[in-house]
Amino acid sequence: MRGHDRINGCLPDELMVEIFSRLDLKSSHDACSLVCKRWLGLERLTRTTLRVGASGTSDRFFKLLSRRFTGVRNVHIDERLSLTPRARHVSCRIRRRFLGRRRHNDQFADAALLFLRSHDETERSNVADVVESYSLSDDGLAVLGEGFPNLEKLSLIWCSNISSVGLRSVAERCVSLKSLDLQGCYVGDQGLVAVGECCKQLEELNLRFCEGLTDRGLVKLTVGCGRSLKSLGIAACAKITDASLEAVSSHCQYLETLSLDSEFMHDTGLLAVAKGCHFLKVLKLHCVNVTDETLRIVGRCCLSLEELALHSFQRFTDVGLHSVGNGCKSLKSLTLTDCNVLTDDGLEIVATGCKQLTHLEVNGCHGIGTVGLESVGKSCPNLTELALLYCQRIGTRALLEIGRGCKFLQALHLVDCSSIGDDAIISIAKGCKILRRLHIRRCYEIGDRAIVAIGRHCKSLTDLSIRFCDRVGDRALIAIGKGCNLTDLNVSGCHQIGDRGIIAIARGCPQLRSLDVSVLQRLGDITMAKLGEGCPLLRDMIISHCRHITDAGLSHLVRNCSMLETFHMVYCHGITSAGVATVVSGCPNIKKVLVEKSKVSERTQRRAGSVISYLCVDL
Repeated sequence: MRGHDRINGCLPDELMVEIFSRLDLKSSHDACSLVCKRWLGLERLTRTTLRVGASGTSDRFFKLLSRRFTGVRNVHIDERLSLTPRARHVSCRIRRRFLGRRRHNDQFADAALLFLRSHDETERSNVADVVESYSLSDDGLAVLGEGFPNLEKLSLIWCSNISSVGLRSVAERCVSLKSLDLQGCYVGDQGLVAVGECCKQLEELNLRFCEGLTDRGLVKLTVGCGRSLKSLGIAACAKITDASLEAVSSHCQYLETLSLDSEFMHDTGLLAVAKGCHFLKVLKLHCVNVTDETLRIVGRCCLSLEELALHSFQRFTDVGLHSVGNGCKSLKSLTLTDCNVLTDDGLEIVATGCKQLTHLEVNGCHGIGTVGLESVGKSCPNLTELALLYCQRIGTRALLEIGRGCKFLQALHLVDCSSIGDDAIISIAKGCKILRRLHIRRCYEIGDRAIVAIGRHCKSLTDLSIRFCDRVGDRALIAIGKGCNLTDLNVSGCHQIGDRGIIAIARGCPQLRSLDVSVLQRLGDITMAKLGEGCPLLRDMIISHCRHITDAGLSHLVRNCSMLETFHMVYCHGITSAGVATVVSGCPNIKKVLVEKSKVSERTQRRAGSVISYLCVDL
């Protein structure tokens, strides 16, 4: 009520903080912070996560952040982090406003932080995204550690300017640190030693692409805080060898997750880990020198293993999988990528031995065929996700068995499986009625009959991708529109689909948020008009290579789809600079438009700025 403050006069600070902490959307947090100074200060207390891009100027910015967000426990600094166009626009406005008035830089930072915008609106509301990006050095890392002494999670992604000096300063100040991600940072052994000495509660450590580390640093760390360490990731660290894994086995008895990507690791180190880390639950290996001997000991000693991922293995055979199948009865997820020596026998023994399997991915394993997948359908009734990529020897009969035996299947991914046809998908549709996600690409034997069956039987389907499947046409999408309420649809390259099919989707799927109809030559402006009428929640759309869509169609679409954020319209001959201007001016939330440079007028370029992305064409 005007002239009366019914909230600030009655509610104490503690209750206001509790209310703010229960807000789900970051936009709600931002709105509350703009109400008054009291709300701004209290709302800041609820921010627990800070995301900062790391490619710019001053380290003193972190001192400002620490004074304003005292409740932060998680800090993510990523040199690859890009700003949203909206954030750039707001930042420039604030900079001009405050520099024009010759105010102090602290005031500029204060105002900038009021206009924080999330990089992803679905993210939790306790995340503050910073509108300026700053290069992090050792001095900045020291300031960060001093400003956030209660830090629990720190991610330094590709921060190339930090060294062991900065890492030591953080370790000495943030003794409660539980998670540390140093991906792409050229820190040395001394920094890692300091972490081991000071951070006795460390549980997660990521050392991917840390080329400056050697065995000395990792060994010392395991001695210092190995007892609390639960997750370790190592990739492309040429100087870290089996000696480090032997130290892990001795000091990290409670390790649960190990991810290794290295050509310098051999059986010796992994054998030690398997024997010493009996609580291991997740094991991901991309090690070309590992053999069956490692998997044999894993099957014997790691009885709690739940997830196993093997990538590009050429030196182990079905013997290794036999050991896993016989020993790891709790296995729930198995990923096999480019393991060409494996055959149906290995997969069959895992299926029969690991009946709790819920996730299976077979990618480019040319020795695995129909028989192996049939055993999964017969023995793994709890399977919820199946991905078959580049599996030419897996045929329709395999999915017939999956449809009969795996009633809880929720996601199916098929890529370049040329031997799988309509009958296979019909079996999935009839047997797996809670299917939510179906992705099919370049499976040329799958046509309308299969997708019609999906529409009739799988009422829970929300995500459908059928790319470059020449036998799928309008009849299939009409059935989907009648039976499913999709949020995501990709029919790129399905040349038989035209206006009738997409119009059926527009009428039957009002919750649609993402649509890719690129390379469809039979779509026209009538489709754009119907999408505008029926799908007001559209956020991402790709119409590239659709020759018959014109500016008029875009005008009809944009009139109602005001939530559009990304729009790709490359090689659409019917669209001119006027159509591009319509999209830019009619969509207040637009973040990216991909188009040929020749179709962007100077006025549109000035208005859109970095929203416009150009297709690079070499003439």
